[in-house]
Amino acid sequence: MNIIGIIPARMASNRFPGKPLVEIAGRAMIYHVYWRSKMSKVLNCVYVATCDREIEDYCRRAGIKVVMTADTHERATDRAAEAVVKIEKETKKNADIVVMIQGDEPMVFPEMIDSVVRPVVEKKDVRVANLMAELKNEEEEKDPNIVKVVVGKDNNALYFSREAIPSRKKAKGAPPCYKQVPIIPFARDFLITFNKLPQTPLEIIESVDMLRLLEHGYAVRMVPSGFSTYGVDTPRDLERVGKLMQADPLIPKYSDKGAKNGK
Repeated sequence: MNIIGIIPARMASNRFPGKPLVEIAGRAMIYHVYWRSKMSKVLNCVYVATCDREIEDYCRRAGIKVVMTADTHERATDRAAEAVVKIEKETKKNADIVVMIQGDEPMVFPEMIDSVVRPVVEKKDVRVANLMAELKNEEEEKDPNIVKVVVGKDNNALYFSREAIPSRKKAKGAPPCYKQVPIIPFARDFLITFNKLPQTPLEIIESVDMLRLLEHGYAVRMVPSGFSTYGVDTPRDLERVGKLMQADPLIPKYSDKGAKNGK
């Protein structure tokens, strides 16, 4: 199967402008995401998808494959849908599965990608999947930058929210609480279907792409992750991740040929 990894990235983040190019352990954040994703056993190729010339220039200097997209996309998933069509035209090869890997997940491990792709490959009724991981503490539960998810017995998502879900008030003991880890494989044609669906009220309220699918009646399979990772949404997150990655085991394994920071 032709499985393509796409990393949406843009400079104009509302919460942390310019974050794709901030340095972590001497390299830009987008650099870490790209080379760690390339270690996945299931991905045939990986591209950064961006609307910013600054990111494009950096990627070309650093030996990173990059594709330019429109600057009108409000959701990363819409950017990925445009990017895969351009990649197919460039490579003259159609994709079977497209894996969207958020550009602010510098701690991603290749095994995370491999595990979340598996149900889309093996099960015909699974057309999109997401990773999920247990919330570690009350601070994460209350952080609006972290998307929470509740699931049914089949591990399909019931709802995504930036608020703490499920309720603690009537729970006996500590209920299971999960966060979305934004590594999202789509069956290729289903990604194009997603891109054609109109935005939905809950998607807009929560600012979560996957709610568009739930509101239109589609299933989203959630896959548990055993890895402890953090995304970067704020400068505070950057400081924490920078400390955690000082002794990161994957950095020495990057098979890059470009300069360390694309300079």
